[in-house]
Amino acid sequence: MHGPAASGWLLVALCAATGAYCLLRLRSGVEEQRRTAGDEALMGFGMAAMAVPAAVYSPPQWAWPVYAAVFGAAALRALWVARTGRHHLHHLVGAAAMVYMAWAMAVSPGAADGHAHGGSGLPAVTGALLLYFAGYVLLSGARLIPVPAVAGGPHRAGWGDRPELAQACRLSMGIAMVAMLIAL
Repeated sequence: MHGPAASGWLLVALCAATGAYCLLRLRSGVEEQRRTAGDEALMGFGMAAMAVPAAVYSPPQWAWPVYAAVFGAAALRALWVARTGRHHLHHLVGAAAMVYMAWAMAVSPGAADGHAHGGSGLPAVTGALLLYFAGYVLLSGARLIPVPAVAGGPHRAGWGDRPELAQACRLSMGIAMVAMLIAL
């Protein structure tokens, strides 16, 4: 991605940590956590790989179509699974955004030598994705506002079973997606 190296490394760290927590959620005793954890881990690690500053590592030209193919397959899977849960529609939009960013990086001027600078992608598509993810970030942030505990006391859940941590991971990936789209 374009932009300063410091922000790129922060995005790498944020997305990799989110991906790692999503892998931990694969061991959850809660079926809903396990169902979405793999998709979100793929997204987190994929975003981390795309956010590595170009000054440090510029993927070879063939890598962008590979990214697009991997996330295209993830988008098709999300479309198939969305029949049973509408949360997977968000996975569909996220995977489609990753395909779009990979495509934009592949066709951007200077992509062959790793020095693409701004102006990549279609402004209308980038703007629509920015609006979607900005709205998602605002809604996800509002969902993290604590609510009074229900009767029965606090519930001791394992790290993979904490829905508020899963929501915080989704929020951080949404923020990272906004940053990556702005840097596109």
